[in-house]
Amino acid sequence: MSLPRDELLTKARHPEGLAALLDLAELVLRTWQPTWSAFVDAPLREEAMERLSSLSELAWHHDGGHPGAERCRLLCHRRDQPVEVIAPIQGLLIEGNFLFDPISPDDLRTALHSMGAEPEDLGDLWVRGDRGGQGLISPTAAEHLRGRRGRLREVEIHCDVVEIEQLQRPAQRNPKRLTTVEASCRIDAIASAGFGLSRSKVVSQIKAGRLRLNWEPVRQGSRELKVGDRLQLQDRGSLELLSCTLTKRDRWRIELMRR
Repeated sequence: MSLPRDELLTKARHPEGLAALLDLAELVLRTWQPTWSAFVDAPLREEAMERLSSLSELAWHHDGGHPGAERCRLLCHRRDQPVEVIAPIQGLLIEGNFLFDPISPDDLRTALHSMGAEPEDLGDLWVRGDRGGQGLISPTAAEHLRGRRGRLREVEIHCDVVEIEQLQRPAQRNPKRLTTVEASCRIDAIASAGFGLSRSKVVSQIKAGRLRLNWEPVRQGSRELKVGDRLQLQDRGSLELLSCTLTKRDRWRIELMRR
């Protein structure tokens, strides 16, 4: 079976990543062997699940090691072939003393890259207080990082591989529908209402690169949102704009879904 690559890649938002997943799909069709991809980020995963679901002979599943994971591995298999959907993912402890030097997940990722871990072998990473962080990685990265020591800025870190069940995974939020009335549909207004933060705090989150719009970093809080847009804020989940209706008093009644 030949895949319609040109059609599937036309106007793709992430053509390079999508092409790699098409290579994987063609391998599955040739070998009949279910195959997992490397870790992919959320924008590519969403585009892949949307575009590749049209391939009638194949089925896709995603698993990032915990519900709500942003970075996931995709399983491709023939649709008529039963499979056990258990992703090859292991847990990672990253220990260090950051009492006087707070860190972010991006800092952890950069440190692991400097220790030789490939980007595609790293799933979600999160900070655990001032003692370091935890994360989800491929078996390949697990073998490379097991027992390794490295540095994150001036702090020595130590890596240890554990089972996923031993991790303190990020808390999951139940979806909650919110309604608010605002003077505009600006990012800073909606983020403030939806995440329960002051406008000044939202601005500081934007400057720190922690607030994203449809997975891309937000540059200006004054930008107007449209229905379907989603905001993601590190450690606080996400908001989706469900509706935005002008009231008789020229204000906006906004419906949000918070996850």
